[in-house]
Amino acid sequence: MKVPLYHVDAFTSQVFKGNPAAVCPLTEWLDERVLQAVAAENNLSETAFLVRKGSSFEIRWFTPTVEVDLCGHATLAAGFVVFNYLEPAGSIVSFSSPSGPLVVRRDADLFSLDFPSRPPAACLAPPLLTRALGAAPAEILASRDYLAIYPKEEDVRSLKPDMSLLKDIDRLGVITTAPGSHCDFVSRFFAPGAGIPEDPATGSSHCTLIPYWSQQLRKQKLHALQVSARSGELFCEDRGDRVTISGRAVLYSEGTLHL
Repeated sequence: MKVPLYHVDAFTSQVFKGNPAAVCPLTEWLDERVLQAVAAENNLSETAFLVRKGSSFEIRWFTPTVEVDLCGHATLAAGFVVFNYLEPAGSIVSFSSPSGPLVVRRDADLFSLDFPSRPPAACLAPPLLTRALGAAPAEILASRDYLAIYPKEEDVRSLKPDMSLLKDIDRLGVITTAPGSHCDFVSRFFAPGAGIPEDPATGSSHCTLIPYWSQQLRKQKLHALQVSARSGELFCEDRGDRVTISGRAVLYSEGTLHL
């Protein structure tokens, strides 16, 4: 069986920046063990698999080690592939996902994700978390992931987490964040337990970051930077129970899998 593969850098307009994702359109779903093996072989933070269902697509996301319930950058990459290769006349595409219906819209070179809002709440964070991060945050909240809030951008940039300790954290990942010097807020995202030591540019973490910073800064539209080594730029909007996460994308490579 031959399966097309597109390698797309998301939340950036430059190759080697943003977050790389593999996108594999399928004619039908393959066995889950095959999907996981493909994701492990790709060895990117996420591989998105698509199956057309009428006028929309089903989508699933796999890290090199696990399937996840929601992934922003690979969904943006999937929208990029749909609009550039599968339905070039389109400007809106719907995906059926484990987190419900998701929509990607294209406006010139900007791709916008319509995602669920996941506001953080107070939690009892394990003492291990602060030790793993190496620097105590001002506050720790939680949604799907822990949210560690720091006073300054440099606090987030200078973190050197102990990944062997973070692997044992009882949530998918840890978001670290602070007010931005040249944007509304910055963040980094760590999920070594899911096979992703540090994710370069993370859409799903912004489902939590957007409602938090929207409330803190008292504004609905936000400009965000993920300050990983590759970096990522995101344009965000808080819409109550939904958020809009927008960014650019660029194709790095395309090829064929032989399964």
